[in-house]
Amino acid sequence: MEIYKGTATFSGIAIGKILYYSRGEYQIRQCLVSNIKKEIQDFHEARRQIICTLERLYEENRQINEQAANIFLGQIRLLRSESYQKAIESCISSEKVNAAYAVMTNRDEVTETFRNLEEPVIRRRIQDIQEVSGRLIQILGGACVKINLGENPVIVVSESLAPTEIMEMDKDKLLAVVMHHGSAVSHTSIVAKTMEIPSLVDIEAHDEWDGHMAIVDGYTGTLYLDPDQETKKEYRIRFEADKKEKEELLKLKNQADETVDGRKVGLYANIGNMSDLNNVLYYGASGIGLLRSEFQYLGRENYPRENELFRAYKKLAETMGDRLAVIRTADLGADKQASYLDIPEEANPIMGNRGIRLCLDRKRMFKAQLRAIYRASAYGNLAVMYPMVASEAEMDEIEALVCEVKEGLTEKEIPFRDIQTSIMIETPAAVMISRELAKRVDFLSIGTNDLTQYTLAMDRQNPLLKKKYDDHHPAILRMIQMVVEAGHAEGKKVGICGEIAADTGLTETFLRMGVDFLSVVPACILPVRKALRETDLSVK
Repeated sequence: MEIYKGTATFSGIAIGKILYYSRGEYQIRQCLVSNIKKEIQDFHEARRQIICTLERLYEENRQINEQAANIFLGQIRLLRSESYQKAIESCISSEKVNAAYAVMTNRDEVTETFRNLEEPVIRRRIQDIQEVSGRLIQILGGACVKINLGENPVIVVSESLAPTEIMEMDKDKLLAVVMHHGSAVSHTSIVAKTMEIPSLVDIEAHDEWDGHMAIVDGYTGTLYLDPDQETKKEYRIRFEADKKEKEELLKLKNQADETVDGRKVGLYANIGNMSDLNNVLYYGASGIGLLRSEFQYLGRENYPRENELFRAYKKLAETMGDRLAVIRTADLGADKQASYLDIPEEANPIMGNRGIRLCLDRKRMFKAQLRAIYRASAYGNLAVMYPMVASEAEMDEIEALVCEVKEGLTEKEIPFRDIQTSIMIETPAAVMISRELAKRVDFLSIGTNDLTQYTLAMDRQNPLLKKKYDDHHPAILRMIQMVVEAGHAEGKKVGICGEIAADTGLTETFLRMGVDFLSVVPACILPVRKALRETDLSVK
């Protein structure tokens, strides 16, 4: 038996055989061709086929993790870009080579040119080109594209996995994921977490492990290769106990979100689209603390019409009934783009024209969404939340547009309610003026994912920073405390809706800070409910 220690990114226990997955670097022979037109046609046919596949994968997987699924959209944009198409066509025409070789040459040249650059945007672009090139070469070379896990469930071991690859795997056959490269906040790890699949990173993988029996301990971050009988027996017992614990958690579905000493806490769900509503109700969330409304704008060729938005929000309101459902207005830009939005390329899009900034630049789009939200408010308990607000000047513009929308609806005698409003606190600037912002809305919600990377000046997707990126950093916790105190000083509730809200090790800390509500992915509702119901704030 061999024991390897790594980092757990999602808890759980898996016992089964290893399937070593190697992405492979396709090396294609150069062939001189006489029919250049046919090679270019073959390239475009393969390109269109992949676009259809990526669009399907986006639709299938955005309910699992909206941010990770957006990677498919980035690859679609790449395949549709004139610069990429012309690069391949030029190689085929000028060198009179086969399409597959032209794609491989382009991939290798781009990778070599930018291999030493560590900017996250550049690294993401290179990864997109590598993944898209692999798909094109597979089709042009007649290879099978589907990632086949075999007949029986397996533990997938790999040097690295892209979110797009894990999403393509048969989820019923996937016991666990073990990778050499990755981090707890990488898109792949977040996808595995949302799928409730035990996963480890920082374990150097070897292809000779393929077919060997293994145990993954997602609690301690340990991989046991060829475990002995005693270890297997011990972990079968642990596996059953883990399964029983999850069954026990389900008994909390209808229990109150209340501490031992009687303090009531709001426990809400974060969702990425309407298909997640069933999970919200299944796990017994108090409501929806964050609906990421970008799903209606991505993976399409034009802006959604107001009535399309209205129908979705009406369904949300009717489904949730009296339970609060908070709709965050479109947080577009950065990694959430669509070709029709025609957002200019930026050197650092994470720090660029995104969120409320983009909405205020495109008032027609923004007003259409606001009208849809207010129209749907007549059918349930909706609230609206604005992302990336960093100044009172932005709130002045927002409030003026909301007034216009309400006046327009009143003139046309369209019913609506004066719904609650909120700001997502995601930047240090918003933290520092959170008391002023609290005066402008009904409650504040702290988006710790962006707040952490902006405060630490670290891209949370950068693998070079994974050991330094710390969402428990004292600065982040102090900022949360500052916002809570500022909100309460104005008589407003304050909650957390970032990944950190699901960290049960911090549940008591947040409650002692005075946090009024937590909003987490549906699968984390019950573990957090258990943690808060076991907390006694009367004990110092």
